[in-house]
Amino acid sequence: MKILGIETSCDETALALLEGSGSFNEAKIRVMDSALISQIDVHREYGGVFPSLAKREHIKNLIPLLEKVLKGGKMLQYKIRGEKIDDKTLEKLREIMNREPDLFEAFVDFVPKIKKPAIEAITVTTGPGLEPALWVGINFAKALSEFWKIPVVATNHMEGHIAASLISEKSFKAKASLKKIKFPAMALLISGGHTQLVLIKDWKKYQVIGETRDDAVGEAYDKVARMMGLTYPGGPEIARLAELGRIEKKLGKLKTDPFKLPRPMLNSDDLDFSFSGLKTSVLYLIKKKSLTNPVLSDEEKISIATEFESAVTEVLIKKTKKAIETNNIKTLILGGGVTANTFICQSLDKTITKEFPDIKIYLPEKNLSTDNAVMIALAGYFNRLQKTKQVQNIKADGNLHFV
Repeated sequence: MKILGIETSCDETALALLEGSGSFNEAKIRVMDSALISQIDVHREYGGVFPSLAKREHIKNLIPLLEKVLKGGKMLQYKIRGEKIDDKTLEKLREIMNREPDLFEAFVDFVPKIKKPAIEAITVTTGPGLEPALWVGINFAKALSEFWKIPVVATNHMEGHIAASLISEKSFKAKASLKKIKFPAMALLISGGHTQLVLIKDWKKYQVIGETRDDAVGEAYDKVARMMGLTYPGGPEIARLAELGRIEKKLGKLKTDPFKLPRPMLNSDDLDFSFSGLKTSVLYLIKKKSLTNPVLSDEEKISIATEFESAVTEVLIKKTKKAIETNNIKTLILGGGVTANTFICQSLDKTITKEFPDIKIYLPEKNLSTDNAVMIALAGYFNRLQKTKQVQNIKADGNLHFV
């Protein structure tokens, strides 16, 4: 089965072509091609993602990316003569993309000129995410479905992050087996919008057993970075400074008195997280330092970043260990954009491997840690094997939960 994946949940526009065969436990996957355009530079001046700009960029990027992945997947063939769209189909397409007139114009200018690719399904992110951004991808998928008569599969973005950790680098060269999951499994999903512990009894059988009560971990990173005057996105900047701090501490070069920050909900009876208090503690610390010096020194920034990252990591490890112990977990999956943070992932891997040697730990390849369409195509492939939702029922849901 060949599948086109579409991802527009936030500030990355991504498309991918994937070929899959076999059931969930025996699937072999080949990534035929994938393409992504990041909007970081567009949103940097706002210090975060601006929804209307994200929507505009998705509209601009989708057709060029479609052309790119079809060409890369050797599925782009131009017709000798472009097809003239009949009035009924044209009006239907206009109705589908009535919120995106520029996308409609680009669509009717390009898609009728190419032959229908040999794909069997289109998978698209329906949530969670920014609804204006999600609708662009959904309407694009619906339009392709209408024109090519190919079914659309609705896909949960967070389910995609789980799927991303099952793909090995081999799948980018040839059809290869996925990593095997032993159930019950658990996913720790850490991103700019989510911090969740998800119990996985089987594919599509999920139970959220722990989640943040306020800020997600990636959100806390960005907010703390903003307080410290660092550039957006803040997560990589905090991580860079924290790494410097650990190196300098090891060498005995960190002269600034170490700051001590709280570990929120570290010893609570549940599996929930809270990072808002940690963020507020950093704010108070910076305000206190500003009484003597209005500008943080480089050493102070390094010290704060190091302690902040240590606090976050300690909480994530403690909660994950507790969840493993109480649910007899056999496979641990790490997913979401914050898995790009080397220190967090290495610390989790080291601790879990030492204390639970029988557990398999899976992380996504670096190029699949952030939002991408490969993960949406793969999750959609599994969903397609089970059930396909009708196109007319697919809607954007910014707060979509696991079902």
